[in-house]
This record gives sequence, C-alpha cells and structure tokens, in this order.
Amino acid sequence: MFKEIRNVIAFLTAIPVGMSQDYLTDAANCMYLFPLIGALMGLLAGTLAWLLLNFLDVLIVGILTVGFISLITGLHHADGLLDFGDGLMYQGPPEEKIKIMHDQQTGVGGFALGLVTFLATAFCIAKLNQNSVVQSLVVCETSAKLAMVVMAWLGKSAHEGMNMYFVNAMHGRYRNIRLMAALSITFGVAWPLLEILGCVVVISSIVSTLVLIGISNRHFKGVTGDVFGAGNELARLFSLLTILVASRWV
Repeated sequence: MFKEIRNVIAFLTAIPVGMSQDYLTDAANCMYLFPLIGALMGLLAGTLAWLLLNFLDVLIVGILTVGFISLITGLHHADGLLDFGDGLMYQGPPEEKIKIMHDQQTGVGGFALGLVTFLATAFCIAKLNQNSVVQSLVVCETSAKLAMVVMAWLGKSAHEGMNMYFVNAMHGRYRNIRLMAALSITFGVAWPLLEILGCVVVISSIVSTLVLIGISNRHFKGVTGDVFGAGNELARLFSLLTILVASRWV
C-alpha cells in the first residue's frame, strides 16, 4: 500500500517522493485517497498562510499562498484550467474543441478563466480569518480533490487519454465503494475542523462539480484530463467562496 500512496502523491503533487512505472494505474485505483492528499496539501498551504499573516498584508499572503499551492502541484491543475477555458471559447464541434485544449498555446479563453480564478482565489484566501485559515484551506483542498473523484465516478471519457485510467477505475467493480471511501475521508476531515460549515463546503464543491460535468458534456461530450484539472481549481474557489458567504451569517 505504501507504493500506491507514494504514486498518488507523485501524481497529484510535485513533492519528490519518486514514482514507479505503473503510477497512473496505482493513482487511478487509489483515487479515493485523493482527498487525503488534498488535506495534506491544505495543511501545508494553510500553515504557510498563517505564518505569513503575522508579517505581511493579507492580499500579498493570498497571492503567495495561491502561488505555493500551484508550486506543490507542479501547475498541473492550473494548466488544465487554462486549456479548459480555451476549449470553452472555441466555436466548433467537440472533437475540434479537444484539439484546441491540447494546443500548447494559451488563448484568450484560457487566460481570462485562469486570471479570474486565480485572482478570486487569492482574494478569498486574503479574506479568511487568521484563526481559521489553516482549517479552511485543509477543508477546501480536500473538497477540491473530492471533486475529481466525483467527476471520474459520474463522467465519461471524452477521448482516449490519461483521463481514461481514472474514469475506468471509478466505473469498475468497486466504483461505489471507492466513492464512499472518498466521501468518508472528506467529511471525516471537514466535520472536525469546521463542523457544519465544513459539510456545507464539501456539498458546495460537489454541486460545482456537477455543474462542470454538465458543461463538459455539452462542449466535449465527456470529461478529459484538463477538465479534471479545471474541476480541482474551480472546486477550491467555490469552497472558499462558500466559507466567506457562510461566515457573514454566522
């Protein structure tokens, strides 16, 4: 099991833990562990944000924290978000949209979506209370990773690619067990840290994922690896927005 966990960490992050040749298979079969790795990433990002808030302006802390999250993920999900934006903007059939997403150049659609998402995420982090910034980022990162699990469980592959490993694994014999394991991990992290608010955050990330799946089905006739990346980035943002909105009523 240690090898599988190491391969999941290697797939989701840029942390140099090493990986085996079958890392994609292990990462797909152990996709239910994604929220657990997300909790670790959120703990690292939250600790950094908490420390920086003692010395720097909140806006700078928000920007640096987003940069740190992007750094430890190797910008993989960020790249998917930009490609997703380009695919949405292109006017053409799904096959052509997918080709545009695979283009190495970033178009105006990807630039605009990425700019809004990253700036909004940074501003949201800047608005978090220092006393709960660690807990909030742990729950948000956990929920963001759950979004990819839900996407693989509910979605269908739009084309042959890396996404098929995960979609096939989450459509296999143990698909519901794997989903329940991911949900249990996520709620098991969210409830102790933020109680009811944590559960609301998780639900909001699931709702945003369902919306994204619908958009992806309309434009690409399924999900792709880039859609997974976009789902992670957008679920994090919606989770942060949920915390900020809910905190105004508490």
